[in-house]
Amino acid sequence: MEEKNGGFSDDEQDLQQENISKDLMFKFAIYEEQIRQIQEQNAALEKALVDSKLLLEGLEALKDAKDKEIFASIGKGIFIKSVITDKDLLVDIGGKNFVKKTVSETQTIIGEQIKKLEKVKEQLQENLDKINEEVDKLIREIQA
Repeated sequence: MEEKNGGFSDDEQDLQQENISKDLMFKFAIYEEQIRQIQEQNAALEKALVDSKLLLEGLEALKDAKDKEIFASIGKGIFIKSVITDKDLLVDIGGKNFVKKTVSETQTIIGEQIKKLEKVKEQLQENLDKINEEVDKLIREIQA
């Protein structure tokens, strides 16, 4: 058997190159899946942020709304005409436990939730940046 290129035959080199290509394709597939998952999480976070900011706006409108008529959501796009008789809100604090809060207190809670969501979004972006760096590094290896 004739030895070339560092002691490997052409068949051995082809096999080695094929294994490297398979390994690279596997790495790319993993990175692609990670990017897809981060993008899905980012979209869900963005929706939660938009919903929370809209809620803050709605709460602002409630500050001076006592004795006014509104349409209150009872779920799944169904609303009922209601009259606001109290300035206090019942806020779900988890586990279906409700506490009375003022509009301002509720706005503070929502504001804190928005800050947490924005922090998670930043972390997701950092993770995405790291993955993109790894992909760029892999591409440079391939081109070398």
